[in-house]
This record gives sequence, C-alpha cells and structure tokens, in this order.
Amino acid sequence: MQKKLTITIDEKVYEGLYRVVGPRRISQFIEKLLRPHVVRDDLSEAYAHMAADEAREAEAVEWSESLLAPQRASGVW
Repeated sequence: MQKKLTITIDEKVYEGLYRVVGPRRISQFIEKLLRPHVVRDDLSEAYAHMAADEAREAEAVEWSESLLAPQRASGVW
C-alpha cells in the first residue's frame, strides 16, 4: 500500500531532481534511496531465507574456510 507524503525541499534541489531524475519519477527515486535505511524487515527476511538454504550455507562455509587455509598452514593463525 502506498502513502502520499508532502515534503518541503530547496528549490534548487527540486530543479535538480526534476532535471536528473525526470518528472513523474521523483517519488520512485526517493523511495529507492530511503528504503535501505528505513526498512529493515526485508533484509532480515532475506538473511533468514538464505540461511535456510543448506547447500548455499555449506558452499559459503567452504569458501570462507578456503580463505583461511593459507594462514592456518603457515602457522600465522
């Protein structure tokens, strides 16, 4: 569900948005900028979904362990 929001911005900022983003696309542009900063549920849900994929998790563990193997072999670890 969408909500209408009225904001006040500097005229030069508006003109820049209008020129760069284009008319009728400003709302979408602003939403894409703000979403990662204010909507955290999507990120948590995505992490939970990825963690449930056991094959992907096993591949990730194998990859991360391969990064540490040289340090362990050299005794640095």
